[in-house]
Amino acid sequence: MTTTLTEAPPEKEPEAAPRKIRKRGRLVPYWLLLPGILWLVVFFALPLVYQASTSVQTGSLEDGFKVTWHFATYWDALNDYWPQFLRSVMYAGAATILCLLLGYPLAYLIAFRAGRWRNLILVLVIAPFFTSFLIRTLAWKTILADGGPVVGALNSLHFLDVTSWLGVTEGDRVLATPLAVICGLTYNFLPFMILPLYTSLERIDGRLHEAAGDLYARPSTTFRKVTFPLSMPGVVSGTLLTFIPAAGDYVNADLLGSTDTRMVGNVIQTQFLRILDYPTAAALSFILMAAILVMVTVYIRKSGTEDLV
Repeated sequence: MTTTLTEAPPEKEPEAAPRKIRKRGRLVPYWLLLPGILWLVVFFALPLVYQASTSVQTGSLEDGFKVTWHFATYWDALNDYWPQFLRSVMYAGAATILCLLLGYPLAYLIAFRAGRWRNLILVLVIAPFFTSFLIRTLAWKTILADGGPVVGALNSLHFLDVTSWLGVTEGDRVLATPLAVICGLTYNFLPFMILPLYTSLERIDGRLHEAAGDLYARPSTTFRKVTFPLSMPGVVSGTLLTFIPAAGDYVNADLLGSTDTRMVGNVIQTQFLRILDYPTAAALSFILMAAILVMVTVYIRKSGTEDLV
């Protein structure tokens, strides 16, 4: 007599555990983003809301400020300080153009010609950041001092005659003039232009240059048709990283300029810390932020790099 043994069917694993694991896996990116989101909320969003409420307040430091939705503060601030706004845009724009003209050849050299010296040159580009922004700006007061070698050389070359005709210097001196402020802005923000340009140029495939040469393109044509168009993301990023902080800067205008070269950042700093007119200072800050946002958006769309928005 034979008996057949039937094996018991295998037990099915519960499906709840894999679902929980998959759910936890989907939540991991959000948990990783949480510290950054909290940082932005605490140190950006909340101060922005507070400044927005401050800009529509009325009152005084003795009696206190209250939210009265006084939007006329914006018009009054713009009507009183529009020259400083215009001056900020002009100085920041000039500094950005100079940074691009100075930074692009250096970034091109580092990306394609530096060879084993590449890392050293990059360190030299970043090296100024190891010194305080204030110290670097004060150093320019010595460099551009009246009777110094730099001003003497510019006088001997009659360069200051041209800049005086353009209205950016006065007589035989550079300090306390628009040129000094623009030079300070250019120097302090030049690395912000060089690094994005280098990153963009370094990604260009060298075989494209070889292909252009095989098609008998001259070096100037290769640069105009191949290199520069492919480096446009770096150009846009560099100009934004330079123009935006330069437009709101007040240290260079305060240390290298005069009362005739005050920028909107100087006005905001004075309103906040000296006059203690907090609504006007907050309104000026929001006007500057809105103006920069509009200009940046238009610039990005005109440059054909909408993916950076």
